[in-house]
Amino acid sequence: MSKNDKVSNSVIRRLPRYYRFLGEVLSEGIGKISSRELAERMKVTASQIRQDLNCFGGFGQQGYGYNVSELREEIGEILGVNKELPAVLIGAGNLGRALAVHLDYEKYGCRLCGVFDINEKLAGTVLGSMTVQPMSELGSFCENELPVIAILCIPREAAPEVCERLSELGIKAFWNFSHYDITLEKIPGAVVENVHLGDSLMALCYKINNPEKRPDTEDSEQ
Repeated sequence: MSKNDKVSNSVIRRLPRYYRFLGEVLSEGIGKISSRELAERMKVTASQIRQDLNCFGGFGQQGYGYNVSELREEIGEILGVNKELPAVLIGAGNLGRALAVHLDYEKYGCRLCGVFDINEKLAGTVLGSMTVQPMSELGSFCENELPVIAILCIPREAAPEVCERLSELGIKAFWNFSHYDITLEKIPGAVVENVHLGDSLMALCYKINNPEKRPDTEDSEQ
């Protein structure tokens, strides 16, 4: 596969898991690992790992396996974990506060540079290293700081207008917890991750209630 070929969404979603598991292997002092050994840890197949990594070029050596540190660094480079893309968080309610305080953004390729809320009573509230700002200051802030990612922790009904405004201000990507599904038709050219925590919980309940229909692996999507 050449660099210009598109990579499937399922492969992209597995990359962070590879990065995380390789970090765990590295912390155990293991310097090299075979695709079979990594597959056993991750509950996927060795061929799946090889196919996924082949999307980005050759890794590892026949009969040797993968250099753990080098492979993790390569995957981190692919994911862009060292880019520190500037991000703004919109909505300082319970979920917004938790994401502002407890998530180590730099570890995942972002840099939280601002938190905003429409409730002016929250302006000045300190959340970790951030101070909540009123939405009225969002335009001038974006002009100065040039964030490219927006984290949406706002009510569903507010999302369409806020998304349109953010797009006008130069936001290119949305990590969306609003329960409003942002589509590319609504915001052309945007990169979107619509996160529905309830969907994940219901999927868990399904697996409990239907044990005979569980997939053989936790990451069986092709």
